[in-house]
Amino acid sequence: MLEILIFIRFAASNKFKVFEAMLTGIIGRNLIFLPNVDSTNSYAMQLLKNVKPREGTVVYAGAQTHGRGQRSKLWSSEPGRNLTMSVILFPTFLELKNQRFLYQISALACYDTIAAFLKQGQFDIKIKWPNDILVNSKKVCGILIENNVIENKISSSVVGVGINVNQKKFDQQLNAASLSVFSACDFEPKEIMFAFCNALNQYYKLLKSGKRLQIQSLYQSLMFGLNEWREFSIHGKSLIMKVNGTAPSGLLLLEDLQGKEQEVDTHDVRWIF
Repeated sequence: MLEILIFIRFAASNKFKVFEAMLTGIIGRNLIFLPNVDSTNSYAMQLLKNVKPREGTVVYAGAQTHGRGQRSKLWSSEPGRNLTMSVILFPTFLELKNQRFLYQISALACYDTIAAFLKQGQFDIKIKWPNDILVNSKKVCGILIENNVIENKISSSVVGVGINVNQKKFDQQLNAASLSVFSACDFEPKEIMFAFCNALNQYYKLLKSGKRLQIQSLYQSLMFGLNEWREFSIHGKSLIMKVNGTAPSGLLLLEDLQGKEQEVDTHDVRWIF
C-alpha cells in the first residue's frame, strides 16, 4: 500500500492542512514525467501504439505546449503552474456506446479532488456537462478522453485532465480561474495529481463492478444548471432551455418553453453565461 501525505498551506494562517491519499489501486503507480511535451494525451496515445504500458500509467508534464481540449480547442496552461496529465486505461469491458461513463467517472474524480482542496461550504463546485468542472461558475478543470476501439469495444483509453492550480491570470474569454485564485495560496500540482489518481481509481472500480446507475445518478446530482433555465446556443440559435440532466444516451437533456424535451450533443450546443 502506497501512502502519500498531502500538505496544503493556507496563506492566512501559514499552517498546513494534511490530506492522506491511500493509493490502493492501479492508477498512479507507474508515473512518466515529461519536463516539456506538446500534449500528454498525444504522448500517451503514441505510447499505446509502440508498447503496452501498464494500466493506470500516468503521464504528466511540467510544461505542455499544445494541450488539447474538446472540439480541437487548445488547452492553455502556464508552465509549472498547473496540472496537465493523462491516465492510460484498458476498459475492455465497456462498449463504445457506453463511453459516456468514462467521462462521468473522470468528472466525478475531478470534482472530489477539487472539493478536497477547497474549503468546504465556501464554494459552489459543479460539473458542467460533459467535461468541465466549475467553481463559482468559473472553469477550473477540463477533461479530454480518447479511445482506441476494436469491434465496437474500447480496447484502451487515455483520460486527459487539466486542472488550473496556481495560475493567476486568464484570458477573460475563457471564463476560467484556478484553485489558487479561490484559496489565496499556492498548491503543489503533483499532490493534486495523486489525490485525483486515488479518486479515479475508486470510481473506475465502481464502473468495473457494474454500478452504472449509481455513477449516473451521482453525476447528474452534481450537474451545473440542473433544473434551471439557462441560455444556450443550439445550432447557432440562442434559446432559453431548462436543464433536465442527461439522457440514457449520455447526451444533454434540455426542455424548451413549451415543455418539449430534446437531446443535444456537444457539437450542437454551447452554454452562454
